[in-house]
Amino acid sequence: MLAGLNSAVASRDFPGYPMAMISPVIPIVVCLVWGWAGALSAEPATWQAGPHLLLDRTVVAETAGLQRQVRPPSRMPDPLVTGFEDGNEQPYVSVVRDAETRRFGIWFNTPRPVGRGIAYMESEDGLHWLRPARLLKAPEAIGVGVSVIDEGPGFAEPSRRFKLGWHENDGLRLAVSANGLDWTPLTPGPVVRANHDIVGIYRDPLRQRYLAALSIVPGAGPYKGLRIPHQSVSTNLLEWRPPWPIITPDPRAEIERGETQFYGLSAVINRGSLLVAMVKVLRDDLNCEPDRTAADLGDKDRPFAGIGYTVVAWSLDGERWDRETQPFLDRNPQVGAWDRAMSWIDAQLVVGDFTYFYYGGYRWGHKAHRYTGRQIGFAQMPRDRYAGYRAGADEGRLRTRPARLGKAVQMTVNAEVDPEKGELRVRILDANGAALPGFDWPDCRVVKGNRVAHPIAWKGANATLRGKTVSFEFRFREGTLFAFDCL
Repeated sequence: MLAGLNSAVASRDFPGYPMAMISPVIPIVVCLVWGWAGALSAEPATWQAGPHLLLDRTVVAETAGLQRQVRPPSRMPDPLVTGFEDGNEQPYVSVVRDAETRRFGIWFNTPRPVGRGIAYMESEDGLHWLRPARLLKAPEAIGVGVSVIDEGPGFAEPSRRFKLGWHENDGLRLAVSANGLDWTPLTPGPVVRANHDIVGIYRDPLRQRYLAALSIVPGAGPYKGLRIPHQSVSTNLLEWRPPWPIITPDPRAEIERGETQFYGLSAVINRGSLLVAMVKVLRDDLNCEPDRTAADLGDKDRPFAGIGYTVVAWSLDGERWDRETQPFLDRNPQVGAWDRAMSWIDAQLVVGDFTYFYYGGYRWGHKAHRYTGRQIGFAQMPRDRYAGYRAGADEGRLRTRPARLGKAVQMTVNAEVDPEKGELRVRILDANGAALPGFDWPDCRVVKGNRVAHPIAWKGANATLRGKTVSFEFRFREGTLFAFDCL
């Protein structure tokens, strides 16, 4: 089953992608955008080196003839880590790649006589793991969670290169390690309080601080009794700001009408000026099989067994988050699949021209068969293709907001353009919206094909652009535009 996946990963130009993958990508149309797309925050002063993801709507000033789409990743059909063989018991997982050895490490929770333990495996490719899993000595009692940060081999304090976060005693606990295997508690108790057991820690490199994603259940108000993602930040891991809510149900979204709550914000990574994360949506008022009862699915104590899926979120300032409501990774549509009830992404990392996702999959429901029905799965996509703008046979256009070009004057484009029927061009506009000489439509070399970094070439000399305030306008048909970069 992995052979086709590996052959797709090896191809930079993605010939046939996603048909070469095990599961085809099915675009989800979110909205039809005409005219001004709106801005959610102040525009940047300078076009820095990116990437600039069109997931972020503030990059876009105007569109015509395009559909905005969420682009789901392609999943592998079988789990990577199982409950039966490997002892996985939770949907929480951390995966890092060592910057020197290039080996992947994975941490996940296993059941213990009291609480939970931490299991660890390594891999050369992030897909095939060396077994059996190694059971690590837990730093202290672990309620749930296994959130790991690797600061890298050059970290100033080698004995604290790795950080571990988990929930215990009504809050976020932390430990540090030199190797990710032997852990020492950072403090004797929680560093920040959270009354629900879903927590995660991440590094925000843009602001040089740590981010804690916390689940808190309000005791009053409109979200009373619901799991609501909160956030805190710290520069030293010891002093944390009081948590604030960052994700709530969207009453405008039909898919969230009902008992919508969340299994946390997770898998935070930096892409250009953004933090990109995953939000795990929980619907505890539904069953994965509509014709079955919760008892049929192994949950005899509740009226519904529950379902869950993942949506994508992003932040420009590291404190406020926007998100899609349509699933990024939906639960498996195949009846009887191991991830039929829940598909919750908990880790993501960029590997070459791809983004890898690791997710917790449930077969039956939220609380059913927890020791055997919860596995860790894998999905992937070409790098940075969370969402894009699609043009069909009729030409579409997209114009960015204006910003000044500093040292970055070379451009690449992340786009999937039909090699036979499609084409894409880019022109550069000055502050008044007029095309710059040498950088108009006829001056741009036509782009075709499927690459995450199509080089863009014009007849004009790129060096003349430095210091100018410009917008980029894309014109294309039979293709999808996801991102661009200024190098």
